[in-house]
Formats: sequence, C-alpha cells, structure tokens
Amino acid sequence: MRKMRRTMMFLQVLVWALVMTTLVTGVFPPEVQAMLAPPSATASESGTGLDRAADLQKVQSVLEIKVVRQRLEDYGLAAEEINARLGQLSDAQLHQVASQIDALIPAGDAGLGIVVALLVIAILAVILVYLLGHRIAITKA
Repeated sequence: MRKMRRTMMFLQVLVWALVMTTLVTGVFPPEVQAMLAPPSATASESGTGLDRAADLQKVQSVLEIKVVRQRLEDYGLAAEEINARLGQLSDAQLHQVASQIDALIPAGDAGLGIVVALLVIAILAVILVYLLGHRIAITKA
C-alpha cells in the first residue's frame, strides 16, 4: 500500500513538473524573427548585389556608439584611422562586417535565461515539497 502511494506521489510530481515546464516554455518562447526573402539582384544592379552605402552606414552607426569608440581608442585607433581602414575594405569585406554586426546581440540578455531557469527550479522544488507533504522548519540553534 505504501509503495503504491509513493508511486502515485511520484507520478503526480512528474506530471506537475511537466506541466510547469510546458507552461514556462509557452510563456517565455524563444525570440524568433521572420521576414520575406529579398528579391534576387537583377542584371542591371551590381553583380554582387551588395549595397556598399547601406553596409558602410551600418558599420559607422555601430562605430558611433560610445562604448565601441572608447574600446577602439583603447587599442590606439583614432577616428581618422578607422575611416581610412573602412575605405580600404572591398564591398564583400564590408558586407561581411555588416552581416556580423547584424548577428550580434548588442545588449545581450543580461542573464535573463539563467534567472528564469533558477526561478523554475525554485518553483518546482516548492511544488515538490508541497506535494510530498514535508514541512521545512528553520530554528535558531
């Protein structure tokens, strides 16, 4: 009888853990983006289909950020040097740099995933203790 009761309690805890995991996954879905595919370059446009002006604007806008500018100055690069080096890049290299900038997350997630995971673990632990009927008593020694 006791073994059957423990098995039922385990199944309850398992079901609730799955329910909570599903709930958290549904409430905090991963960030996704969707968009239409751009039309392919026509013969009248440049052969590579790269837009140098847009890529250069994107790179320069990132270089204007105070933190990035300060970091480059720490490496000993002046604004004139940076602009000269950007001018020396080919269209493909400039496009590659601009694409890599798009792939970066500027601010990061600030550890939000870790905080959410810790909260889920804490909630599951509380539910487990509640379902098993244990009491946690904290006393002064």
